Amino acid sequence: MKLSLVGRWSMALVASLALGLGMTACGGGTIGYMWVLGQEYNQIAGFKVDQYSGNLTEVPGSPFSSNGSVPVSLVIKSGGRYVYVINQGTTPPKGPGTATYIGQSIALYSVGGDGTLTFQESYVSQGYESVWAQMDSSGTYLYVLDKYSPGIGSNGLYNGANTDGNGSITAFTADPNTGRLTLMTNSQNQVNGVNTPFWEVGANPTMSKSQGGCLYTVNGGLTSGLQTVTPFSIGSTGQLVFTTTGNIAIPQYTAGVPTNITSINGSGSFMFLTDAGSNVLYGYETTGSCNLTALNGGKTSLATDFPNTSSPSYSLIDSTGKYLYVTNASTTSTQTTTPFSSISALTINSTNQELQPIIGSPYPVGSGPICMVEDPSNQYIYTSNYNDGTVTGFALNSTSGELSDLTKGSTFTAVGKASCLAVSGSVE
Repeated sequence: MKLSLVGRWSMALVASLALGLGMTACGGGTIGYMWVLGQEYNQIAGFKVDQYSGNLTEVPGSPFSSNGSVPVSLVIKSGGRYVYVINQGTTPPKGPGTATYIGQSIALYSVGGDGTLTFQESYVSQGYESVWAQMDSSGTYLYVLDKYSPGIGSNGLYNGANTDGNGSITAFTADPNTGRLTLMTNSQNQVNGVNTPFWEVGANPTMSKSQGGCLYTVNGGLTSGLQTVTPFSIGSTGQLVFTTTGNIAIPQYTAGVPTNITSINGSGSFMFLTDAGSNVLYGYETTGSCNLTALNGGKTSLATDFPNTSSPSYSLIDSTGKYLYVTNASTTSTQTTTPFSSISALTINSTNQELQPIIGSPYPVGSGPICMVEDPSNQYIYTSNYNDGTVTGFALNSTSGELSDLTKGSTFTAVGKASCLAVSGSVE
């Protein structure tokens, strides 16, 4: 059969549109790109997210080098054109907190139309042993959290060993056109008349969360027993201002059992912290001056609501604000005697803020979940699993909050020792 010239033009137009939208011959469409960090070989796996099935397929060139050692966190700049990968690095010769770690870096990548990453440049935060990063809501400022703040060296610069055990935040301004970073100094704190190049936080910080014009940092760990949250307000120029609230103490749920806050996450006015020490969830509402006020009930015993789950590692509120999901490093059941990892699901009561378990959860995932994301179309939820280097995907029921397996399979091989993951819906 011969096609007319108009017919051939029409077919060419359809094919061109399909390519532009990321559509495949099977009728699917790409709704976003996902990147997963792997610490075994310092890599980044890239995937396309299928609109109709949630299936993941590798982008060209994946995996990519993290351009550093021990990647722990990644941040996507608003618009989806640039990705920042935070490499923690390995301990320097003189020990923890003595100098910039070997391979510690902030690697900047540009994102191609097919989700490929192209390395642009590396930067280094002012503190030592990077652990996390966040951007403000506008995508203008990047805040990198380090376990150790720098001390003053023999040359009078902040490149000496840490002396007080506290951590620090290094702030950067991100160029809107190139993604390149410019260091921001702390105008509220001067030494010898010069702004310090960082903001100090409490001891042993583990994670931070940017929400509602505030930046919250979780401090402390198993060695300290008592953990706190350091609240900052984010000024119009990106400056961090330590609020009048002061450090917020996290209550110890079980006497004699140190708290072990593994994540701080939230959405809207809600904030939740997972405590692997006592297997509980702390719920807060963000109020004025970046304060945190305990929600009705304050604490939820995950061990009570989800028997045989333990070691909660991460939490996520879905885009509607109605459902809360918590990853568990270990779970057992009467059907499965071998421990497995899982996701616990809860509804958030909009009237009294109480949490109620969703029937059918917990849902099994790959071994050792570290992070969790919701896709840009709000249809799917994914976890990155450290122990087996996989990603687990689920379809999200927006009416009930229940999770179900993807139609083409829910387990995807990513990279060795998968740490965190992030997903972007567009490249603008």
